[in-house]
Amino acid sequence: MAGRRRTEIALGERLALNRVGSFEWDLEEGTLELDAAGLAVFDLRPDEYDGRPESLLARVSPEEGARLGAAVMTAIHAGRSSYGAYFRVLRRDGEEQWTHLRGRVLKDEHGTPRCVAGVVRDAGADRAQLAMTSPVQLAGWQRMTTALQDTADALSRAMTVEDVTAVLTGEGGLERFGADGLVLGLVEGEVLQLVAQAGESMSALAELKLHRIDESLPLAEAVITQRPRFVTSLRELADRFPRLGPYAKRLELDAAAFLPLVAQARSVGGLALFFRGRDDFTAEDRDLCLGLAGIIAQSLQRAILFDGERDFATGLQSTMLPRHIPEFDGVEIAARYHAASSGREVGGDWWDVIPLPRRRIGIAVGDVEGHDTQAAAVMGQLRIALRAFAGEGHPPSTVMARASRFLVELDTERFATCTYAQVDPATGDVRVARAGHMEPILRATGGRVSTPPVRGGLPLGLATEFGDEEYPETRLDLLPGETFVLFTDGLVEQSGSDVVAGVKALTEAVRAGPVQATAMADHLSEPLRQARPNGDDVALLVLRRDLDPGTPLAPRIHQYLHPADPQGLAETRTALRRALQDWGFASIVDDVEVAAGELMVNALLHTEAGAVVTLEVLPGPARRVRLWVKDRSSVWPRRRTPGEAATSGRGLLMVDAYADDWGVEPRGDGKAVWCEFTATEPLPDGEGEGEGDGDTRPGTDRGDDTP
Repeated sequence: MAGRRRTEIALGERLALNRVGSFEWDLEEGTLELDAAGLAVFDLRPDEYDGRPESLLARVSPEEGARLGAAVMTAIHAGRSSYGAYFRVLRRDGEEQWTHLRGRVLKDEHGTPRCVAGVVRDAGADRAQLAMTSPVQLAGWQRMTTALQDTADALSRAMTVEDVTAVLTGEGGLERFGADGLVLGLVEGEVLQLVAQAGESMSALAELKLHRIDESLPLAEAVITQRPRFVTSLRELADRFPRLGPYAKRLELDAAAFLPLVAQARSVGGLALFFRGRDDFTAEDRDLCLGLAGIIAQSLQRAILFDGERDFATGLQSTMLPRHIPEFDGVEIAARYHAASSGREVGGDWWDVIPLPRRRIGIAVGDVEGHDTQAAAVMGQLRIALRAFAGEGHPPSTVMARASRFLVELDTERFATCTYAQVDPATGDVRVARAGHMEPILRATGGRVSTPPVRGGLPLGLATEFGDEEYPETRLDLLPGETFVLFTDGLVEQSGSDVVAGVKALTEAVRAGPVQATAMADHLSEPLRQARPNGDDVALLVLRRDLDPGTPLAPRIHQYLHPADPQGLAETRTALRRALQDWGFASIVDDVEVAAGELMVNALLHTEAGAVVTLEVLPGPARRVRLWVKDRSSVWPRRRTPGEAATSGRGLLMVDAYADDWGVEPRGDGKAVWCEFTATEPLPDGEGEGEGDGDTRPGTDRGDDTP
């Protein structure tokens, strides 16, 4: 017609103008391609979609997705070449949009479905038509939607295969299906492994827990053919499957649905549902079963992949941790490692016990940044390197600096926190260095617990990056019977809780814990880990120095005096008084207490570190005790005569006045001041017989003056 222009519009543009898009679903690869118009129907931008059906869950709820999957499965199993379904899309503005999908099933030359191609459109205009649907149909649809939604919600939190089976067999599991019995099987190679069952009479199938995937049983047949089987007479089914015959009589059930669990065109398992008093399966019932099977199949596939990844990661982690703890004279050591209790995360936490030169022991606990297999791999390399540096006999400060440099040379962006300590079991000397890690916990023999202020440096790796590889050492005294605890932050950190509260809870657990190191490790790790269902991984190391009570005839006690703990003076005096009374030395309690007070005050005033106080009964016919006060100062005390107005300088004068004898001995880089006292009480009958009567006093001359 003259004067009119003909507008050429391509087919794709015509569809887009009518809000109609196209899709292609590859059943074997599991990919779903959408054109631009199709993305617009789902209100998605191209950069928001990666070609996976799971990515549509941002717009389509899991239950709606399961219903769509049930529709295509029904079409495939019924042999139909096309299907259609209505569903709802949640747009980014929060509005629900009714959408319609029409697909055609394409098969290969063998008749196997390979692809579904079709169109998807905005069906908002169809709402009036949907409103005219009969109440019976709407009620059935609502029941199916509710069942699918409940199952999808329950399985959304299932991470492992064990979690999935717990949802199916736990409370409310059978009610979701309206079934009286359930059996779940997983494909493992050429075997169908029955992994879960629910229902009163399902125990009759226990003998079929493992069998080959063949057509001798209906569930295995469904797995092979990927076609469901709905039967309303188990006895008639036994004629087709003779192996089922002995069990069909014992099940006392009437109908069953054998459903393949198919994910990305691969059978991952099979689900058998059993019913009592059912004589038919309506179209709605079949769609519901297929929809539920689709949801379960997707959850199982995800869980199987998760379990595989987790088994690999935890296996990698365990092979990189020590297999056993060497035995050392004078100490008991126990260690525990617990993987993260949820998620596929595997951490970089580790512990180690290292034999060192001169019969010393190296102990370490650390944590590499991250929760993946790379963190575990870096942990293994770092642990071996730190072990090598320590084994060469280097002090903790050098070991930490070299470990930091090694971590940077690995060319990884990970950093690590760590606490490393050298322990001398013979003397109780502990030298600790800390790299951004939690401070250790120390428990005294009386149950008192403290957190020693261990100076620290930057985390390993970061220290080298920032050019600050300074790791100051802190020296501690571990007395006989005391316990030293190293741990990673997973033991005290919990989501939504303050780490300070976690440390306080751990400290209280150490205070109330058992004496032995092995029992203490179990006491600390298991209850606290179970109290954190979403916790991080945990590494824990407990070292306890063997108790040194002396002998029944020559008992001994030890006390540690911390320089920043004034209360320790009173506690030590009390401990000394109680011990002397228990040992039968009441006559010298006051003398020992006065001398001990002077020596302890001198140690705290004139040295930078703490002091170790030891009181022991000397063997022999004489009733004598010896008091030791050991510190790390190399300056020996000298006795001097103070002026009348002097406020100090009388300490050793008082010791000399109250004690029978006293002296000084060198001890490593420090000294030990001792004094002896003789009791006036008679020796109880029978005690001391057979003991030597030689002089047991040190042969060291007395000092000349106080500091």
